Amino acid sequence: MADAVPERAETLLTGEPLMAHLATSVDDRPHVAPVWYDYADGVVEVLTGGRKLRDIRENPKVAISVQKAVGGDAEWMVALHGTAEIVDDEAATREAARRINAKYGASEDAYAENVLVRIDVGSAQFREY
Repeated sequence: MADAVPERAETLLTGEPLMAHLATSVDDRPHVAPVWYDYADGVVEVLTGGRKLRDIRENPKVAISVQKAVGGDAEWMVALHGTAEIVDDEAATREAARRINAKYGASEDAYAENVLVRIDVGSAQFREY
């Protein structure tokens, strides 16, 4: 659903390696944690585990926030809401790990124990300051 994300926001999301924050919620208990990500055509991919993965299994509705700031002042922000899907495909997970780890300067096998999660973006909020 790439139409949900403004073209300018897509350009920024695919640029430099910024940290994203993934928000999950189960039993009205929100959980937010930093993640590395890859974005393309209305889909965000993350490699994750632990509580985030458990939460997604129970409630696939998630939010992701990415912001670029300099000296504490925001330059832009994108907030994405969507539905997460746990991908049980070794080849797809390896490919996503290769792309994500390269983006952030990590070795190809870093965080090899993590699981691939794809998030289909349903809506987006974007703001440049």
